[in-house]
Amino acid sequence: MLTLNKIIPGGRGLAGVLLKRAPTVELDWDTRQKSRFDAIDSSGRALGVFLARGTVVRGGDVLVAEDGSLVRVQAAAQPVLRVTHCPQHGTPFDLLRAAYHLGNRHVQLELKPDHLQLEPDHVLADMLRQMHLIVTEAQAPFEPESGAYAAAATAATAHDHGHGHDHGHAHDHSHDHGHGHSHGHVHGPGCGHDH
Repeated sequence: MLTLNKIIPGGRGLAGVLLKRAPTVELDWDTRQKSRFDAIDSSGRALGVFLARGTVVRGGDVLVAEDGSLVRVQAAAQPVLRVTHCPQHGTPFDLLRAAYHLGNRHVQLELKPDHLQLEPDHVLADMLRQMHLIVTEAQAPFEPESGAYAAAATAATAHDHGHGHDHGHAHDHSHDHGHGHSHGHVHGPGCGHDH
């Protein structure tokens, strides 16, 4: 088993050719929140990952093995609820309101300019539909927000280099998942709510 105990957020500072050559490992959000887990990479190697407690692994991060070899992390597609506003009965502001209510419930939430994503929960799905939002089931990578406190901690440690550890909180949210979804899961007339 190959032991990996270092993380390079977003592969920063690594040459593109090294990243392209590195094997990949697909991990869902549940696994990427753990600091210790086993996995199999794209070249069939068994991996044992041992990171500092509290480390969250993001898609695009690079894990470094004890022998110096690299493994690129890809956020695996997993079941999510995709939430969009209803053009007939609402505005994009409805998404902001939904994010506020979900945040009050401490729901892990991925924010996009035109939609929200969260892990499946039928109670939350019903609540969102009552708010006149369109809720569809999808298979997509899930990269929830890290929260303001984690971002502040990242900013405070961003200039700390060369001490043999990496905090792994920086995130690159610029990637496009390129997944189109049908809105055929809408229940009731209009945009997912009954009149």
